Formats: sequence, C-alpha cells, structure tokens
Amino acid sequence: MKKNMYTRITIVLFIIGLMIAVQYNTIQKPAERDTRDIWAIREELAEEKKRHSTLLADIRSLNDVVGRYEQSEKTNLQSILNETLDRLKQQAGLTDVIGPGVILRVAPAPELIAMGYDIEEISPDLLTQLLNALFKYDAANVAIDGNRIVHTTAIRDINGKTTVNSVPLSSPPFEIYVGTTSFKEAQKMYSSIQASTFIDSFYLDNFNLVIEEPTEYLTIPAFNHPLTNDYLTEGKKGD
Repeated sequence: MKKNMYTRITIVLFIIGLMIAVQYNTIQKPAERDTRDIWAIREELAEEKKRHSTLLADIRSLNDVVGRYEQSEKTNLQSILNETLDRLKQQAGLTDVIGPGVILRVAPAPELIAMGYDIEEISPDLLTQLLNALFKYDAANVAIDGNRIVHTTAIRDINGKTTVNSVPLSSPPFEIYVGTTSFKEAQKMYSSIQASTFIDSFYLDNFNLVIEEPTEYLTIPAFNHPLTNDYLTEGKKGD
C-alpha cells in the first residue's frame, strides 16, 4: 500500500517538475517579436501609404482614359490614342522633360588634383546608392552624365569603367540632373541631399558632391537607346 502511495507521489512530483521546467524555458526563451522602434515602423508605414497613394493615382488616371474612350466619337478616338501614347512615352523616359529640379556635380577632391594623383573611377555601388536615395526623396526623372535613368537602366563596372546604360561615364567632373514634380519638391530634394550622408560618402571616395540651388527649369534628356523587352510579345492581328 505504502509502495503504491510513494509511486503516485513520485509521478505527481515528476509531472510538477516537468511543468516548472517547461515554464522556466519559456520565460528564458520568449517568442521572437518585432524589436524595431516606433520611428522605424512609422517610416515603413509612410512608405506603404505613399505606395498606396501612387496606385490610387494610377487607377484614377486609367479610369479617366477609359471614360474618355467611352464618351468620344470615332473622329476623336485617334487624338486620344495619340495623347495616351505621348503620356506612356513620357513615363517610359522616351521624351525630354522640362521642369523644376536640382543639379548635382561630382568632381575629384581638389587635394587629389593639387597633389597630382590619378582620378579613379567612381564606384557603381556608391552611384547606385545615391540613385536609390534620389528616388526615395521623390525624384521624378534622373539623368546621370546625360544618360536617362529608366526601368531597364543598369549601373555597373565594365572592363574597369563605370557605366550607365552600358555607356561609360565621363571622367569626373560630371553632372546628375534630378527632375521633380514641382519647385517645392525640388527645394525638399535639395534639403534632403544636404542633410544626408552622401556628401561625406563621396568625400571618403575622394570625390566632392556639390548640390546646386533648385531651379525652375531643368531639361532631363530622353532615353536614346532601344528599350529591351523580355516578356511582352506582339499579338497577331485580330487577337
């Protein structure tokens, strides 16, 4: 009888010990959670809202085009098609754009020139980081050393030369034209670049990044190379 009682007590104590061990392990190793601070979360939320607003604007624009197609007579249909084609060419970067913007100048550090050092190529990675930041700051159109940036643009090193759209960049100095949707946006762009770390980053690579004052009229040249298309095919007549 006593043996059975001891056995039961042992089993109960074992179960209690096991539960305590599991609870202790859970406390020591809590489930992973998002450790970002509130500002990082707010920044991500702002980016998502901006993306949402852009999509809504695109939907409104497309609905407007559809409405005009439906309301137009056949005599006006050709003009609407031409307007749509011009708008799509502008979005693809196939036309010159004139408007407000900012000019960035990339030049070798004066100390290098004074001491007779050879001017090195600018790093494709540094140029790509700057380009990503410009679009983050709401750049509408960008041209680097006369090369328009489009969705197929690649910035890379080819045989020791930094290229944009497979075209080697001029030896510094060269200019980066940044177009914006309004003069107010150009002023914001100017302030954002001035407050960023890119001036220091370029200086560490022995370059000076100079940001000129915003201007009302800046011409961004059109993309002057054939656009590659890997996915769309021309449909047969009548499809």
